[in-house]
Amino acid sequence: MTDKVPVLVTGGAGYIGSHAVLALLDAGWPVAVIDNLTTGFRFAVPDDVPFYQGDIEDGELLARIFAEQGTRAIMHFAGSIVVPESVENPLKYYHNNTVKSRALIAAAVAAGAPHFIFSSTAATYGIPEVSPVSEDTPQSPINPYGWSKLMTERMLADTAFAHPLNYCALRYFNVAGADPQGRSGQSTAGATHLIKVAVEAALGKRGHVAVYGTDYGTPDGTGVRDYIHVSDLAAAHVLALEALIAEPERSLTMNCGYGRGFSVLEVLDAVDRVTNLTIERRIEGRRAGDPDSLVSDNARIKATLPWVPRHDDLETIVGHALQWERKLGEIRSRT
Repeated sequence: MTDKVPVLVTGGAGYIGSHAVLALLDAGWPVAVIDNLTTGFRFAVPDDVPFYQGDIEDGELLARIFAEQGTRAIMHFAGSIVVPESVENPLKYYHNNTVKSRALIAAAVAAGAPHFIFSSTAATYGIPEVSPVSEDTPQSPINPYGWSKLMTERMLADTAFAHPLNYCALRYFNVAGADPQGRSGQSTAGATHLIKVAVEAALGKRGHVAVYGTDYGTPDGTGVRDYIHVSDLAAAHVLALEALIAEPERSLTMNCGYGRGFSVLEVLDAVDRVTNLTIERRIEGRRAGDPDSLVSDNARIKATLPWVPRHDDLETIVGHALQWERKLGEIRSRT
């Protein structure tokens, strides 16, 4: 039985971070959250979870949190995630994702918090020449977002070599869906994720869904992506933490995906089926840097962790996203 040590979740008021908080609570872990609420939402953090509004660059605040909470593990989700914005404003991404991560890692080392789980991304692979993509695929990011995350992976590897810290970098593919119990979901206004955009369109919050390119080397010509349910992703974080505690000399790097891809049109068809509506699709030109297909080879995570996805079904993912989108309208009408 793994010792359930106190965990600090950075960015715990955001989309993926809030689901990680729920997964930890459901499994009986002591949890605290730090979030500056730039893109997160206070309502996403349960009332009984210690919450610190502040920035992970604030070393004094981090030292106080570690002391007050007895923090022994960090799950790091705080950061900026919009790829086109990273191209337009690279210094913001190198600051938020790299410089601030360095401050967080330094605070963890200073406090003697030995376990660190990092929210990385398949964007570190850039446009891979092969698909599915394994962890050994060369990492060659094509945008500042991907580079900012890869730099943090490097910092963790070097820090783990020099200090008593082990880490797990989880490289996400396309995260979607919402908590099946309706406790959290993707709440960001103007989000760019396809399933979020599509359920907004189904509920009349958008007039149409743009399809960027129909000339890819895929069966229907639209880009293929590996969509993973956010609750399955959160469950992987808890199992990864257990693995780090069980073997403190070992660090891990693993893809998080289902190993199966769906095209843009297949996703929109699934939303049509779940909603009994027909979403308007507008064909637009390709976006720079979009690969034809980006699908995970998830053999390593399945061999390393006892991870069994529970929501590996596209219509289930869409259904939970739709359920949350309806609830989000109620939350916003009350605030």
